[in-house]
Amino acid sequence: MEWALGILFGTAVILLIVSFIKTGQAKKVEQREIDAVYVSLMEEMNKLQEQLRVVELDAEITAQEARILGINSKERILLRELLDLYKRGYTLEGMAAQTQLNEKEIEYLLAPYKASKIERRKVANES
Repeated sequence: MEWALGILFGTAVILLIVSFIKTGQAKKVEQREIDAVYVSLMEEMNKLQEQLRVVELDAEITAQEARILGINSKERILLRELLDLYKRGYTLEGMAAQTQLNEKEIEYLLAPYKASKIERRKVANES
C-alpha cells in the first residue's frame, strides 16, 4: 500500500512538471503568433501612412497647379519630394543637398505652398 501511494505521488509530481512545461511552450507559441501579427500590422500601417502622405502631397500640388494642365510626372515627383521635405522641416540647404537643385530653384518651386500656408495661418488666427 505504501508503494502504491509513493508511485501515485511520484506520477502526480511528474505530471505536474510536464503540465508546466507544456503550458510554457504554448505561451511561447502564442507570443510568437502575436508578434508576427503585430509586425505585419505595423508594416501595413507604415505603407498606408506613406500612401496617405503621397495622396495629401498630390492633392496640395493639384490644388496649386490646377491652372497648369501639362505638368509631367517627373515634375510632380520632384514637387512631391520637395513638399515632403518642406513639411518635415528641412532647410533650403538640406533640400538642395537631397534633390541636387540650387536653393533659388527650390525657393521658387515652394513659393506657392509657403504662401498658402501663411494665408491659412492668418485665416485661422482671425477667427
